[in-house]
Amino acid sequence: MTTEVEEHRFPCDTCGSDLRYSPGTSLLHCDHCGSEEKITNRGVWKKLSIRELDFRKAVKDQLPEQDMEELRTVSCVNCGAHVEFEPNIHSTECPFCATPLVTDTGTDRQIKPKGLLPFELAEKDARKRMTDWLGRLWFAPNGLQDYARKGRKMQGIYVPYWTYDADTKSSYTGQRGTIYYETRRVAVNVNGRRQMQNRQVQRIRWTHTSGRVARFFDDVLVLGSKSLPKKYTDALAPWDLSALEPYRPEYLAGFRAESYTVQLDEGYKEARDYMNRMIVRDVKFDIGGDRQKIGSLDTEIGTLTFKHVLLPVWLAAYKYRGKTYRFVVNGRTGTVQGERPYSAWKIAFTVGLGLLAAAAIGFLIAQGNAGNVSFTNY
Repeated sequence: MTTEVEEHRFPCDTCGSDLRYSPGTSLLHCDHCGSEEKITNRGVWKKLSIRELDFRKAVKDQLPEQDMEELRTVSCVNCGAHVEFEPNIHSTECPFCATPLVTDTGTDRQIKPKGLLPFELAEKDARKRMTDWLGRLWFAPNGLQDYARKGRKMQGIYVPYWTYDADTKSSYTGQRGTIYYETRRVAVNVNGRRQMQNRQVQRIRWTHTSGRVARFFDDVLVLGSKSLPKKYTDALAPWDLSALEPYRPEYLAGFRAESYTVQLDEGYKEARDYMNRMIVRDVKFDIGGDRQKIGSLDTEIGTLTFKHVLLPVWLAAYKYRGKTYRFVVNGRTGTVQGERPYSAWKIAFTVGLGLLAAAAIGFLIAQGNAGNVSFTNY
């Protein structure tokens, strides 16, 4: 069975132009005539819980049809991004790397998002955060800073993430180490003479132990995209997931959304690595003592659920002197990350200045030493 592609348009009642979501508000705004419409029943909608889905059913492709959707997407051959586009758009630039794209008629069957964090930061504020950040980079080319400041607007992108919830119970065996000290007579040299002295030597007494620990993991967050370097998107954290809204298409009006390219089971591997590290920490705390050794560790995963969520990112990709520079801004907090460009002449100037300073200091030291020379006549 094929699900039809769902399209969402919000025409202005006054002039018929498309409305777009106004960041930080509950309003849809018309850029053409200035009219605004309130997102209806937001308070009631907010009270609805964001439903978790069964992970094991999902990986077996057993989710209900209502939890799936067909999306029109285009894939970037350069960075691999899968970006949704409006039906009337046939050519554009990839917002992640500025590569020219031509859309096709392909569709992608995916799990529906269950929640999102609406944009809080407007584009002009996000761009100011980015240019301020660039301005603090001494070695950044001035031309790139000016280009970013005067260039086209940043793109608002909803980036896909997975969250995982897991109820875990772990059994372990191990050893608890207790530090103690014993006195030993050792030979030492004192003023060239060999003497025997008492010294405290550290020892560790190991005792066998075993036990069980339990932890419920709530909303372990994993990036669902491969289009941007993970070190940049990870550095945008923290995300206030307690403020997640149930998914509503009104929040996407005027923005783009990226489809996930990290599959559900692939994302779970990363989440499980994080869980394992936390469980090892819990086990060591449970063992106690001064030192810990884990002999065996067996973890059972009970209830395992997930959800697909969208998080807001302002994105800029500039081609400057043949190279693409990408910058991302957290659409809620304004945290900025990106590729750090370097200006060759600024680096050369700094190095030259350092060499001149070193030479000047060396000259002054030499002059000072020459002035301290005294001559004696016989």
